[in-house]
Amino acid sequence: METVETIAGARARRCTDRAAGRRVALVPTMGYLHEGHLALVRRARELGDAVWVSIFVNPTQFGPNEDFERYPRDLKRDAALLEAEGVDVLFAPTVEEMYPREPVVKVSFPGLDNVLCGASRPGHFAGVGLVVAKLFNIVEPHVAVFGQKDAQQALLIRRLAADLSFPVEIEVTPTVREPDGLAMSSRNTYLSPTERAAAPVLYRALLAAAGAIAAGERDPAAVEALLRATVGAEPLAGLEYAVCVDAETLGRPERIGRPVLLALAVRFGATRLIDNLPVTPPEEG
Repeated sequence: METVETIAGARARRCTDRAAGRRVALVPTMGYLHEGHLALVRRARELGDAVWVSIFVNPTQFGPNEDFERYPRDLKRDAALLEAEGVDVLFAPTVEEMYPREPVVKVSFPGLDNVLCGASRPGHFAGVGLVVAKLFNIVEPHVAVFGQKDAQQALLIRRLAADLSFPVEIEVTPTVREPDGLAMSSRNTYLSPTERAAAPVLYRALLAAAGAIAAGERDPAAVEALLRATVGAEPLAGLEYAVCVDAETLGRPERIGRPVLLALAVRFGATRLIDNLPVTPPEEG
């Protein structure tokens, strides 16, 4: 595995892949890798000849009171995991390399970035959009692989690629979960043992709501009430949002008649966890 730390180095390696006719698959990450990330890497191997993984804790997507400084980092450990997976290139730039000066270009997603996680994290998705656009320009992948756990992010990146005509396919893979259903996340390491034991309530709530839809519930308000009630039964869980929204527009439907996204954000102490479940209602009649 080749480790590249500069944009110039990444572009030089990309020229080598291009000359060899390799199909490049990129997995963008912020590091501190877990099995969920490695599942993305394995999917990338299925989709490309050369697998690139970026590790960059992107400051522009963190708010002033968020966990940028304490976000877990262990590049040596991550590199060993990626090498064991047969990754071809690790792109691990510094903040100074990616942002040599304060960026003035903003990437916004009107109507899509001020709901769900965007409602409580203003500017977060503008930062995500900016760094992903930079990565697409630097690496020029044929395909980029993201996880369903960050469903809003995945939807916005699809729109970013389409609206700005990036020649990249966006692949979204299913959420990887612990045996008790908790979605794998680097932030799970923040949880105390009692908080960790309580955290699977997110998945239980999603399954309960999905079951209600499968049984015929078509009122999104009723589905959201079930989500809130299930999470509310766990004393350690502080609910931020529980929604049933259209899977494409992220707006709340009057009636569930097409694919929806069930989504939650819950705090356990200072740790904020998100989870979601796409649900397609069965045809009626």
